[in-house]
Amino acid sequence: MPEARRPVPEPSVAMSAPVVTIEITKDYLHFSAAHFTIFGPGRRENLHGHNFDVGCYVDTRVGADGLCFDYNVVKSKLERLCNELDERMIVPERSPHISLERDAEYLIVRFGDERIPFLTRDVLVLPIRNATIEEFAAYFVGRLAGDPEIERLPIDAITIRIASGPGQWASCKWERSCNS
Repeated sequence: MPEARRPVPEPSVAMSAPVVTIEITKDYLHFSAAHFTIFGPGRRENLHGHNFDVGCYVDTRVGADGLCFDYNVVKSKLERLCNELDERMIVPERSPHISLERDAEYLIVRFGDERIPFLTRDVLVLPIRNATIEEFAAYFVGRLAGDPEIERLPIDAITIRIASGPGQWASCKWERSCNS
């Protein structure tokens, strides 16, 4: 006599809102930018550039319909951020080691005895302390987490990874607080 089989519950009944991580890494999530890293009051790198790659991991919950949310919202926000930084000289606004002067056409970066002029149209001044992948990752996370459209999504955490070259990544993670 065949053994009686128990009915297998539907996945939505068997599991209550499992947490998943969505990885978003697209070919278009990159930017090319110039910068110099400041190592202290008298030491900085020479001006140079990188092709920065951006990746995003989103911790979220699967809804009753088997979906988390429309990932296109996050992808389009990331693409816009990359486009804002693309083909720019990135200058850190919050560095204690530089001062910034502006005139009609130029942003002048003062570093010690150096006077470094840039055409205003080529520069993007960011609210960061240094032009490093660590600061870029935190900047991206802050911009995403603070976006009203992103805030409405059922996202528990966002991790941004930024690379300045193969094998050299920095990441920053934001987690929704219990009070949100």
